[in-house]
Amino acid sequence: MRSSHSRLCRALVLPLLLVGGVAQAQGHITSPKEQFGHNIGDDYWLPNYDQYVAYVTKIAKESNRAKLVQIGQSAEGRPQYTLIVSAPETMKNLEHYRQIAQRLALAKGLTDEQAHQLANEGKAVVWIDGGLHATEVLGASQLIETEYQLLSRNDPETMRILHDDIVLLTNVNPDGMQL
Repeated sequence: MRSSHSRLCRALVLPLLLVGGVAQAQGHITSPKEQFGHNIGDDYWLPNYDQYVAYVTKIAKESNRAKLVQIGQSAEGRPQYTLIVSAPETMKNLEHYRQIAQRLALAKGLTDEQAHQLANEGKAVVWIDGGLHATEVLGASQLIETEYQLLSRNDPETMRILHDDIVLLTNVNPDGMQL
């Protein structure tokens, strides 16, 4: 009796431990200092857009919390990207959450009850952009630091944000950053 109880406990607890470890399981996320040789905000140094794309491509591959998506082209023909960041379990179901957000945005044929149910099931979508004006470098720089922090930190507040939200991080002026 005791051994079957013990086996049952192991059968129930082991999957929970494995699932609970998913957020912690990702490997090393390259820091801006490791990538660029400088911290974001160091005096007399700014990354250009090519450097930014190389970095964001790298960290998207390193993390199970991120997906890099091309959303268009700049006026000068550079690819423009959004880094989608959320909890790993949310990332696996992005299309589902996109459909919920679309249904809520359009609200066609939804009853109040259906809308409330979709809102409870869905995630908040947060847009953070940077780099609007070429001469204002802080926006593009904060974007790099925010991307790194969301992908590398495992503290309770970061994990709560990732669980509750889908964050879209977008450099809105690739040409200005390259300039």
